[in-house]
Amino acid sequence: MRGWGLRFLHGVARRLPKALVYFVAIVLSFWVLAPLYVITLAAFSSGDDVYDYPKQLLPKDLSTGTIRFFLDFPGMTDAFWRSVIVAALTLALSLGIGTPAGYALARFAFRGADTVRLSVVATRAFPIVILSIPLAVIFIRWGIDDSVQGVAIAHTALALPFVVLTTASVFAGVPAELEEAAMTLGCSRASAFARVALPLALPGLAASAIFVFIISWNEVFAASLLTLQNRTLPAAVLSTLEGAPLNFRFAGGFFLLAPSVLVILIIRRYLFTMWGRVVR
Repeated sequence: MRGWGLRFLHGVARRLPKALVYFVAIVLSFWVLAPLYVITLAAFSSGDDVYDYPKQLLPKDLSTGTIRFFLDFPGMTDAFWRSVIVAALTLALSLGIGTPAGYALARFAFRGADTVRLSVVATRAFPIVILSIPLAVIFIRWGIDDSVQGVAIAHTALALPFVVLTTASVFAGVPAELEEAAMTLGCSRASAFARVALPLALPGLAASAIFVFIISWNEVFAASLLTLQNRTLPAAVLSTLEGAPLNFRFAGGFFLLAPSVLVILIIRRYLFTMWGRVVR
């Protein structure tokens, strides 16, 4: 179905004039980039300029006053670093568990493999809202409520199905004959995986890492439910939005947005580099 959709879009693009295609691409890019530009511009404006109307499209006097106001707000700097720790733990757990699981699904034929795949997908059929109360009770019993470890485990549960299915597809595209050839030359199964399959799968793992980081960094419901004092940045911003001044909201939006964009740009650079190495 997905392949048919891509062929349909490709056929439509070939029939449309190039000028119209470029126009649609420009409109879509503007639709995505305009809010990002407004948030960034307001975040680096002074407190008075944030309330000016109509807004200036080009900045005149850049200021870090709004950023400093946000960082000086009680608890925001600590919440930012907690979000960084939670995202790092989520990334490590998701890739550490999901990569071997995806490799097993791609390489080994065993009874119930289709059921396992279906079960992985089925975990996403239950929204976090339904599981919130049982999850909170379990975490309280385990003593990991209101902690970065508990939030990281919850975020891992949200991201892990995607990582498993993505890595399974990536490893399925790596020829098994390459690992078999490595094993005939003296490599063990684990060594063949580490030296042959894993380097070839790095672009797919990088794409999964981007998705996992974005899920963890922007997730707010589980973080708000499982924490009271040690909130992550999205939960802390959400809890203080009511009655917060406009410059605080713009600065909060910038800090929620900028790390995700930065991680995407960094991993994207190495993603293209790794794809080039794989092709060669």
